[in-house]
Amino acid sequence: GEQALKAKLEEKLQGAKVDVQDVSGGCGSFYAISVEHESFKGLTMIKQHRLVNDLLKDDIKDMHGLQV
Repeated sequence: GEQALKAKLEEKLQGAKVDVQDVSGGCGSFYAISVEHESFKGLTMIKQHRLVNDLLKDDIKDMHGLQV
């Protein structure tokens, strides 16, 4: 759920400000994720999204959607 995704991102991106919300009505199939981290500086939005998607690739396969 939300806490597992948040913990994973915080572990992989030390010092990141992470917010994860289940926006699927509680079924865990769609999450809105906000991540602020120094490694995103200078990256395009698409590259930032790809970075987050790569970090969560094992979790994403079971989701309906992800908003970053």
